[in-house]
Amino acid sequence: MNCRNLQVFAARSTGAKRPLAIACAAALFALATAQPAFAQQTQDATPTPQNTQATPAQTPAKSDKNALPKSEDRASTLDAVTVTGIAGSIENSIKAKMNSDNIIEAISAEDIGKLPDASIAESLARLPGLATQRVDGRANQISIRGLAPDFAGTTLNGREQATIGENRGVDYDQYPAELISGAAVYKTPDASLIGQGLSGTVDLHTLKPLDLSTRTIVANLRGEYTTNGKNNPGSGVGDLGHRASFSYVDQFLDHTLGLAVGFAQLDSPIQEKQYQAWWWSLNNGPGSIEGAWGGPHSPGLPDGVLSQEGMQLRAQSENQLRNGLMAVLEWAPNDWYHGTLDTYYSTFNEKKITNGVQWASGPYDDAGPAVYSNVGIVPSQPYPVVTTGNMDGIRPILQNDYTKEHDKLFSVGWNNQFEFGGGWQGVADLSYSSAKKDLHDAYLFSGIPDQGTTNVQFATPLNYGFPNFSTGVNLADPSAIQFTDPDGYGYDGRQEFDHQDDTIKAIRLQVSHPVGWIFSTVDVGVNYSDRKKTKSADVEFAWLNGNGSTGSDYVKGFSTPVNPAFLYGPTSINYGGIGPILNYNVLAALNSQFYLTSGNGQGDWARNYSVEEKVPVAYVKFNIDTMLGSVPLRGNMGVQFVHTDQSSDALQTNGNTLVGTLTGGTTYNNVLPSLNLAAEIAEQQYLRFGFAKTMTRGRIDDEKVASSSFVYQVTTGPAAGQVLWSGSGGNPALKPYVAVGTDLSWEKYFGKSSYVAVAVFNKNLLNYIYNKTVLDYDFSKYTNNDPTLVPTSNIGAYTTPENGTGGKMQGIELSGALEGALIARPLDGFGVQANFSLTNSTVPVSSVSSIPGAPATLPGLSRKVANLALYYEKYGWSVRISERYRSSFTGEAIALFDQLGYQQVLADKQTDFQAGYNFTEGSWNGLSVLLQVYNLTNSAYKTAQISALPNGVSIGRPLDYNTWGRTVMFGINYKL
Repeated sequence: MNCRNLQVFAARSTGAKRPLAIACAAALFALATAQPAFAQQTQDATPTPQNTQATPAQTPAKSDKNALPKSEDRASTLDAVTVTGIAGSIENSIKAKMNSDNIIEAISAEDIGKLPDASIAESLARLPGLATQRVDGRANQISIRGLAPDFAGTTLNGREQATIGENRGVDYDQYPAELISGAAVYKTPDASLIGQGLSGTVDLHTLKPLDLSTRTIVANLRGEYTTNGKNNPGSGVGDLGHRASFSYVDQFLDHTLGLAVGFAQLDSPIQEKQYQAWWWSLNNGPGSIEGAWGGPHSPGLPDGVLSQEGMQLRAQSENQLRNGLMAVLEWAPNDWYHGTLDTYYSTFNEKKITNGVQWASGPYDDAGPAVYSNVGIVPSQPYPVVTTGNMDGIRPILQNDYTKEHDKLFSVGWNNQFEFGGGWQGVADLSYSSAKKDLHDAYLFSGIPDQGTTNVQFATPLNYGFPNFSTGVNLADPSAIQFTDPDGYGYDGRQEFDHQDDTIKAIRLQVSHPVGWIFSTVDVGVNYSDRKKTKSADVEFAWLNGNGSTGSDYVKGFSTPVNPAFLYGPTSINYGGIGPILNYNVLAALNSQFYLTSGNGQGDWARNYSVEEKVPVAYVKFNIDTMLGSVPLRGNMGVQFVHTDQSSDALQTNGNTLVGTLTGGTTYNNVLPSLNLAAEIAEQQYLRFGFAKTMTRGRIDDEKVASSSFVYQVTTGPAAGQVLWSGSGGNPALKPYVAVGTDLSWEKYFGKSSYVAVAVFNKNLLNYIYNKTVLDYDFSKYTNNDPTLVPTSNIGAYTTPENGTGGKMQGIELSGALEGALIARPLDGFGVQANFSLTNSTVPVSSVSSIPGAPATLPGLSRKVANLALYYEKYGWSVRISERYRSSFTGEAIALFDQLGYQQVLADKQTDFQAGYNFTEGSWNGLSVLLQVYNLTNSAYKTAQISALPNGVSIGRPLDYNTWGRTVMFGINYKL
């Protein structure tokens, strides 16, 4: 392929005319091809380890006697823990980054069973361009280069993993940090990388037993304490927990058979204090609810001021119990076979108790507009803000929640490598991954009997912080607060049962052979995977015994005292000024004082579906190993051909009525070329270039065929009298996100664990997914169960995810690490790590999304992400303080009834600290102690309002303010 042809190839792939970066790469590649005399490999040559590439699942034993020539070696230095401690972890990670043919970032365990952080996600979040989205106070999802977790691929030992969510994003809390030896984040893919994401791919690695030379036994025990106290008596959740792990690694039969077994348990309490303003608006005056919408007047409230339209204060107690088991059996009996069987199994149990009080204070409340007095106003832009005062006519709603989730993850992979002679190698890899989730959620309402009201005095912060409310009724008094429907919601409680199964079956075959010229080897392979995710959700509404359900027999003000046998000690929400509130056993009360009726509505029926994806992949990759004059040049070029056959079965509803089933699907093909070049332009100084066309399928729940439809009669306008169809649902014919990306990186390595790097990247979106209302949708396959309305035609309006085009993302990443001894001898043992990323994105929006607050830019995008860590490690002592930062972003949030929504998440900064001592002599040799404090400054989770005022003016008023306190862990680690 000559220079001109490569330019045309690149331009056609990107849809651009000879972009500068592609042209530079083409010239670099053309110069390499023009000088075959400098090639280091011939057809008879055996690829050297530093210039080869395979998944960690394919890495052979380190023993020279049993090692096989490798066709690939993905960040293989992470598989062997040879140096330990903070500096050792950094050194291993830097080696992996330097030796990789692709542009990657890496983390490595400080020792067996000891990652640098309490969770994998927290460790990954310290890498350049990566950030976390906190859920329940924990970092358990990863965003790469400003894209949401959905856009990142995650593999375990090179294999795609099933997930417990309705989407593809992996919850990293499911994987014990103690059982992971390291991880590599591929920012540029190659043709042999299966399960790649649009933003990048995270490959988690488990330990390889033959990588160690001796038997190793490691035990770890840490106690855990959360500083937010014990929020809910009777919940069974306290403020103490623990983490324990045990690892055993051994080799047998003259170091040809290796065994690694690891067990890890997490028993962790989470105590959360929550405050949320429902929304802010103008109630009175021009452009207000009253003026623009014709709503009721709010007595006592001045014109043109912003006020809260409702709020909730909740105390949440959560306990996470995870048991994880990992086993790896590795066998390298001779020079022609190497096999690895690795398994991972975990159970994850989560119990969550949430008790709180809420009320509506806007003009549309069922009790009528709140009556204000003694109003205090603080000047602000664009309007003054009400921060203090008194409200009459408030109906407090006490909601007590019980949630229990049980998850099971299982993964097994069998990798077989063969040396056939004559330079031929083969790989056969079989794998299976499954994730099962069962969720039970229930809540009940209580309040003042007969829909009574009370007076509320309030003082709310202008910006962020907890408020100070006081009510005219004791909310913990079981005679004053009873089971009822306080605000006329039309039911007294609700429970839901969700079940989800996700399975991935895969087989991979690959052959490799040396080829000569500028190439070391060529890899040709196929992969076939079958993924099926099924989801079911069943809802029941709860009604008080002695009262009717919906209809004429239902009495809104009907109330019943809580059975004293079910009462616990009151829940305290003193942090919001209210004091104690009623606390009781939700499940016991639900089963004794209520009766249940089936309550699936259209939104619940829509969560009963299955989606299956059958994906055969064929690829060819040429591994480059040559000289560009006196400059060593390595890398790879190749292409993937991906065929997707996706299908879905789901339920069809007409309004809330289940009327039938639907089936749909599609097939499509994608050709994904890739190129990676790494030139060592000076000693330990590299210039890297990456080009790739990548794809990521849409949300799995967007691919469902589940649908709701209804017919209605037009009453006004030119179409008056016509009966038309309308509906919404998923899109089983949805095509994936597709992007063309270019990366350029300069890296300089020095010392043992020091480097500096600058990287720039650009991604052009060729295919995008957004929600669109299709006006000419064909409803001929839908059932109309309303005989009184006959549609004028089968054509109507349908809102569904659709494919669009356009959009781009660009960014720059700066990163580095420095050993203090390189500056001055007295600084020996000190070190620093730092990185900063700046990312911009634009996405054309072709229609208004059906999801409130859906972003106009790529979801999950934080323009700025930064990390800083300072450490000291010497004479057995180690100390590290680190801070990570991400700027504000639009994130996914689970709203009422477990439905997807969006909110503006404000900038987050978290500081962590750890200190330890490692005994290296005497009878205590092998023992180490460790103190860790996470969220040292008690950083809060804060969100802002996205929706605009009635007059269209956008505001950024505070919504959520949640705190989890600090987590303190202290423990011991013993290595034998």
